Amino acid sequence: MPRECLDYWFKKRLCGDLLIRWMIATLTWFALPGLSGPMCVVCFADQNWSEERSSTMSGVEDMQLLWSDETTEVHRWENTCNSYLIRSGAKGIVIDFGDGAIVAKARSIGVEQIDWVLLTSHHRERCQGLIESEQTTTKVIGPVKEREFFEQPVKFRQWHPNLGDAFSVYGASYLRPPRLPIALDRPMVNDEVLRWEGLEIRCLETPGNSPGGVTYFCEIGGQTWAFTGGVVHDGARMVNWFDSEWDYGFAKGIDTLIGSVEQLKKTQIDRVLPAYGPPIEQPLEVLAQYQQKLEAFRVRYVRGYPVFEMTNAERDPVSQPTEVLGLSRVSEHVYKLSDSQKGWNFAIIISDRGHGLILDCGLLPAETLEQLIVGMRQHLGLKQIDAFWISHMHGDHFLQGPLLRSRYGAQSWTLDRIVDPIENPRRYDYAALVSAYGDGFDGMPIDKAFRDGEVVEWEGYKIQVDWMPGQTEFGCSLWLEIDGQKMVFTGDNLFGNPADPLQDGHEAVVARNSCIIEEGYLHAANYLIDLDPDIVIGSHSFVMPNPRDFLLRYQAWAKDMIATYRSLLPDEDYEYLYDPYWVSAYPYRVELIDEQVQTVTIRVRNFRDRIQQHRIVLKTPPGIIAEPDELVGSVAANSREQFSVKLRRAQKIPQSEVGIVALDITLDGKHYGEWFDFLVR
Repeated sequence: MPRECLDYWFKKRLCGDLLIRWMIATLTWFALPGLSGPMCVVCFADQNWSEERSSTMSGVEDMQLLWSDETTEVHRWENTCNSYLIRSGAKGIVIDFGDGAIVAKARSIGVEQIDWVLLTSHHRERCQGLIESEQTTTKVIGPVKEREFFEQPVKFRQWHPNLGDAFSVYGASYLRPPRLPIALDRPMVNDEVLRWEGLEIRCLETPGNSPGGVTYFCEIGGQTWAFTGGVVHDGARMVNWFDSEWDYGFAKGIDTLIGSVEQLKKTQIDRVLPAYGPPIEQPLEVLAQYQQKLEAFRVRYVRGYPVFEMTNAERDPVSQPTEVLGLSRVSEHVYKLSDSQKGWNFAIIISDRGHGLILDCGLLPAETLEQLIVGMRQHLGLKQIDAFWISHMHGDHFLQGPLLRSRYGAQSWTLDRIVDPIENPRRYDYAALVSAYGDGFDGMPIDKAFRDGEVVEWEGYKIQVDWMPGQTEFGCSLWLEIDGQKMVFTGDNLFGNPADPLQDGHEAVVARNSCIIEEGYLHAANYLIDLDPDIVIGSHSFVMPNPRDFLLRYQAWAKDMIATYRSLLPDEDYEYLYDPYWVSAYPYRVELIDEQVQTVTIRVRNFRDRIQQHRIVLKTPPGIIAEPDELVGSVAANSREQFSVKLRRAQKIPQSEVGIVALDITLDGKHYGEWFDFLVR
């Protein structure tokens, strides 16, 4: 070892002051017998040497030594996250435990006891190893604002979700808590200090990637080291998107993250050690660049129209009042709610024979709907309602569907690929499904499921239904030639005033709608440009005439968003860090109360242009057995595969108990950890 040190010094630094280097090396050589300490001081005075030779010095090939002096070592071990070991003699502390392999790594270099584990957030890949750890004497520290996430994780996985559930996007939780409770021995508050072996470790709240996430600061070797968790990735990038998506397109998570970055910029930091990616060597420059990128992203991301400030004329410059209170006429046969009812969904085509086809029907009270129907019978010649069409899976577009079916005999129509989320919403973990609207509405039967591109003859009109994703993959459009114009009904895919050149019309970007932008908004823009309609009629009382230039701006925005996400997310295929469903379970909620065995389908998606290999381990609650409990296989390029697993009760479980099944993912050799989950009761 001493000869290796000398070889490095003379070969690497020959161009320097050879005499001084020779003297240092000579003194070191003579100090070595019985005194290894001085050798280490000399070697680690050169930081480059420390990093390049760290594996050899530590004796562990794949654990990186970041720092060493007479009293302290800092190691980095990359697993489901970056786990950092701070060593003082035979003792150590760990920042972010990951899959727990850091314990064996620590033992291999002489660490006999892990005194503390400090967690930067509740995200389960940073703490999953604690559930199976044998370190019974280790104490766990975590953010005080996330204590409940650690200790009561099932509380944040609802069997009957609601729109207003805490920490959810309209019922779809954005938390990723551990599959089983983890007790915090010491929940740390902002600016609290842990003193350990002569070191002081200070906690700073830095939410954004997580609602209560923290950064830990420590002075080591005269420098300030910041363990920032998921705040930032090297290259001034986010660690992922879906952990910062906290609302329906209004950027609360991004605003919080920007605030944390701003706070870190004001702190003296010499080195950032993030939970993902390599150490960040010039943190203040990276943080400044990161803040600029996040602020530019926010401008593109937030809805492309002034949601609450638009005038009635901007929302609908076409329609005229009718004798029916609350209803306006778009053309001779097409009607919609008046502009005063901005949040509700209702439009109707009334044929010359008095037959009606309703286009979306939700949020308006049942009494209002019945008053509209009475008024249309009296003044517009409506005799019967044949059907109502549903534009997409969100509950606010068919909440009055059961009334239309039962009282008026109307059929329910939609695209075939939308049927299941409408009929069985709690089998999914998406935002704004009808079951989240309360009132016991837990799905509705569909009478006619259209194929993509199918045309139906109705009252002399040729009506076509096409798959048109955008806001969600579970969306469609309906279009026809009527009253001398080509009209297309587009649901929630775009809103705005086509006459305003500053508006691009995009609706909220929400990954929990199952929305990949290339397949969603860009597909919708291309589709509508090719369709070239005269009028676009959106839900929530929007009418958009002469939309050609508007649609081109919509298309340009979609392309720009794709490029923006690619620049922000550190994966060559950004979708893996955008999409919270690239490994998912169907159904998401599995009932094992009356049945001893249920089959679950695990769906795996490949966004790459090459085949991908996966290993997925199902980690079940006590009393539940998965057969098989491990899925090893491959998925062809740009495709999806699904695999069947049987869940079996090994023992009687109380009916009230809901458990989390975590999906521990290794993809192409990279261990992501327990990223995704599903529920069993």
